[in-house]
Amino acid sequence: MESIEVLPAVGPPSPEYMDEKASDTKEVISDTEFDVGEVCEDIRAIDMDADGKEKPIVTASDWSTRLISLHDDPTLPVWTFRLWFLSLGLSAFGAVLGEIFTFRPQAVYVSQLFLQVASFALGKILEEIIPGPGNKRFPTHDTAFWRFMNPGPFNIKENVGILIMAAASTHGALAINIFAADDLYYGFTPNPAIAIFTLLGSQLLGYGLAGMYRSFLVYPTYCVFPNLIPTIQMFDVLFRNQDNILQRKRVKFFWVIFISIFCWEWFPEYIAPTLTGISIFCLARQNSPWVTRIFGGAAGNEGLGLFSICLDWNYIGSGGSAYGALFQPLSTQLSLYTGVLICILSFSAAYSMNVWNAQNFPFLSQILFYENGTEYQQDLILNDDFTLNLEKLEVQGLPWFSSSYAISKIGGSLSFGATITHMLLWNGKQVWDAMKTGRECNDPHYQKMKAYDEVPFWWYALTFVASLAMGLATNYTAHSQLPWWGFFIAVGFAAFFLPIISTLYSILCYVPGTEDIARMLGAGLLPGKPQANMYFTLYAYNSTEQGRSMTRDLKMGQYTKLPPRVTFTMQCLGAVIGALINYVLMRSIIAAHRDILTSVQGTVTWSGAGVQSFNSDAIAWGALAKQLYSPSSTYGIIPLSIIIGLFVPIPFYLLHRYFPESHFDGVITPMICSEIGYLSGGINSSVLCTFLLCLFSQYYYNFLLSAALDGGTEVMTFVYSFAVGGAGGKTTTFPTWALNPIGNPDYCQRLT
Repeated sequence: MESIEVLPAVGPPSPEYMDEKASDTKEVISDTEFDVGEVCEDIRAIDMDADGKEKPIVTASDWSTRLISLHDDPTLPVWTFRLWFLSLGLSAFGAVLGEIFTFRPQAVYVSQLFLQVASFALGKILEEIIPGPGNKRFPTHDTAFWRFMNPGPFNIKENVGILIMAAASTHGALAINIFAADDLYYGFTPNPAIAIFTLLGSQLLGYGLAGMYRSFLVYPTYCVFPNLIPTIQMFDVLFRNQDNILQRKRVKFFWVIFISIFCWEWFPEYIAPTLTGISIFCLARQNSPWVTRIFGGAAGNEGLGLFSICLDWNYIGSGGSAYGALFQPLSTQLSLYTGVLICILSFSAAYSMNVWNAQNFPFLSQILFYENGTEYQQDLILNDDFTLNLEKLEVQGLPWFSSSYAISKIGGSLSFGATITHMLLWNGKQVWDAMKTGRECNDPHYQKMKAYDEVPFWWYALTFVASLAMGLATNYTAHSQLPWWGFFIAVGFAAFFLPIISTLYSILCYVPGTEDIARMLGAGLLPGKPQANMYFTLYAYNSTEQGRSMTRDLKMGQYTKLPPRVTFTMQCLGAVIGALINYVLMRSIIAAHRDILTSVQGTVTWSGAGVQSFNSDAIAWGALAKQLYSPSSTYGIIPLSIIIGLFVPIPFYLLHRYFPESHFDGVITPMICSEIGYLSGGINSSVLCTFLLCLFSQYYYNFLLSAALDGGTEVMTFVYSFAVGGAGGKTTTFPTWALNPIGNPDYCQRLT
């Protein structure tokens, strides 16, 4: 098989790039200084130092000008039939697939690399088959209509616009979790019109905020967004020398891998689920509960999956997180799997020592329990309006978590505290210098963007105000119990944290979690109200995440010279389309699989773990924060861990000061802490294979291979879910045989 072109791996900018090199961000580099069209091709003058050696990628300016081309052709058409047809089609596809993944046993994400390559391939097909003035096979008169249909070669601006819209539609709307929890645990469904406007308001509010902040979160050079580099370089691969032999080989390679993995995935997903997690230990000891807990992992909430062999790319690929299993940086991998090792040890120790009565409950679970291990009936402690009834609580008693779920919450709190100290110690000067230089925007890419009409500030302001109006109106009509002042505090939370989180994300490619912090604040402001806590979290946390997504896509537009008004339009339309499709599909999935979604383990195909976790947090924080999380209570260690986390990075910082050659600066303590709960739910059989694959491919960026594997797998999941998986209502199970046994697919003892 032909090998594909690979690019050398690079990590985020070093913490020192904003120090003595900060002046680099102020330079405007013109096209005449170097051949900007040859980025990633040959060594150029700007790549060489005085001794004739290639300079390392160190400063933000290096990233911006040496890894990304400044070339632009403002005459390229954007608003074409191809843009609209493919963006609408792929947005619908991505939204459906993203919602299916929401109800999978393991968190899986729609691959943007696949959407990028798929839109390119489909665009080239449309270029060939649609008549137009630029089509040699089917030429037409040069009229406005035919220029709209097919003005010529499919170009990079069309591809970027399609990707932005399709990717925006795949971002699962957090409001869907509220509606799902209401249906599954509170016994009611909101009016569809109210639900839709809640979705629109919550999805677009963060976009408005991000747009108003864009002058210092997007435009400057210091906002690198390191995880955008693979996407931008893939565009360079796709649109550089399109007609040469190598390019045709790339396209052929992509489709061969795509079709191969599409066919293969039918085996682990449907025909032979044992291939999802082959465990020698489970095969040897099929009646051992501890073997299941430690080595089982082919089913949701089964076990930790230690040493399992996974042959399902659905889970191997997702195990690589947003970076991708084939090109995740080594420093990230080492920190991530250090956290996973701590996770395995802490989960096992807590259960064996019966911490928090652990042995009364399932080893892995996201739901609430009575102390005797039966499922907690939350409706028995709530009034008819879903507020806490203290007298009923006295009768029922407090709920309990599984020990693994409690430890995962501790890890999240430790991570948030560690993030604050880690950033102050290692990156404080870097971020401060970045904020100071944000007032000046001489970024060369930004200067190129002046050729296009900018999005007026009032467009974003109007989006923000309209979202506020929708959110405020639906809060009352949906009986969310979130008062107007609580709503505005939640929005203020998002407005405060968005610049901080987006800056850290754009410079260091790290996103500290704020969801639990939002829940804590909501619990303090509105005690005893789980519904209000869910809506407070929606507008505080989801708006921050949507805003961060918007800044990233705005930067993608700036790097690729996509007109700003195209970026704005495609991002907003993608979010709207995605939210509407998410709602319709969520209702269908719940109607068809209600019992599965409320069970502890679910099935190989469907699981309600995400909604269960969201609901449990709403009850625990919204209704019972004082009873469960006060310093003297059962789980008081969870909020206290934020303070403990503040001190976690300090030893490694001091060790680095005294032993600078020992690489203690590579220890990413916030990530280690966050991964303490990595195995707290889902299918865990892929951990070993993902880790080995990441190590094996460490020195190369296998973008095209990853896109083909992700794409073939996701299309298969889409077809499978509707054909036989039950997404459309009817489930067709495959006959039982050796690789599709009754019970857990890996032959471990079923414990739930």
